[in-house]
Amino acid sequence: MQGQKNMPESPIKVLVVDDSAFMRRVIISMLENDSEIDVIGYARDGQDALNKISKLKPDVITLDVEMPKMDGIETLKNIMCSNPLPVVMLSAHTRDGAHQTLQALELGAVDFVAKPEGIANMQALAGELPHKLKVAAGAEVTRKCTPLAPILEKKTDEKVISVSRPIEVVAIGTSTGGPTALQTVLTSLPHNLPVGVVVVQHMPKGFTGPLANRLNELSALEVKEAEEGDMIAPGKVLIAPAGYQMQFARKGAGVTVTLSENSPIKTLFKPSVDVMLLSLAKVYGGTCLGVILTGMGNDGTRGLKELKKLGATVLAQDKDSCVVYGMPRSAVEAGVVDKTVTLSEMGNEIVKLIKRSR
Repeated sequence: MQGQKNMPESPIKVLVVDDSAFMRRVIISMLENDSEIDVIGYARDGQDALNKISKLKPDVITLDVEMPKMDGIETLKNIMCSNPLPVVMLSAHTRDGAHQTLQALELGAVDFVAKPEGIANMQALAGELPHKLKVAAGAEVTRKCTPLAPILEKKTDEKVISVSRPIEVVAIGTSTGGPTALQTVLTSLPHNLPVGVVVVQHMPKGFTGPLANRLNELSALEVKEAEEGDMIAPGKVLIAPAGYQMQFARKGAGVTVTLSENSPIKTLFKPSVDVMLLSLAKVYGGTCLGVILTGMGNDGTRGLKELKKLGATVLAQDKDSCVVYGMPRSAVEAGVVDKTVTLSEMGNEIVKLIKRSR
């Protein structure tokens, strides 16, 4: 289980792990410009990193995926088993890079950033990496060894929600920590789920497709990256593609996906949970079940407010099982959440609510 701990006192101590001398210089240089971050050292490969972790005691680590001697995946396995620490992966913009990144998140990495394609794109990394390191430094990580030990989580409270109308669709929004949370939720849903599921996961371009493929392999449901014209259907999960806003339109007796690079509201995210939920509110009204999972920020709260006005039901992941208790907390504080649920029970709660609504 992962949750949030108290943030370390500034500055945050960072260990940079990368086999490329050029990338080390670039990363260290951009991090040193942030007064809240202290780069306490670097490592050239995985074994070097493991040796320095015990000596330098960093708060968080940047870890390259592709390295000689011991690659990032093997290094991460060792870290999470012997000396658990928050880790942010640096991933290549390739099919293999996306696959390795998803594997790293399953193994316990808190988050990742995509390596820029060319020097001209380094500015994007300079804005993204420090922010993600600060968020990761506040995440509580626990030991994960192979084979993984069973995780004991507190049970969800026994509050029974009254559902006023049949649930026709489940909408899930998530960000940091989301890939692993989605795996937990979707793999616990039955193949004959009588409604469709739509998902927004904050991710860079090139990663939502592999995420959907990975979840499709693990889940009894059909999971795919959404495409223009896809129909919402029972037992089917549609994940919004990175770089697009996912909205919906009635087509005959069904509901189809529409994708656009333009945002109908002001938002930092593409895809945005708010954009998805506001569109669902227009199409489904109060027959939508909103689910907000781990993630930083407040994306989703505006859309959930609109759904609640229409009589919809809303679930939020509880603080103790979140990697980052940001999006769920925002929804809870806005007063739009009917029930907070621990991650391991979220799938069961969704199924119970759907059954009760019918």
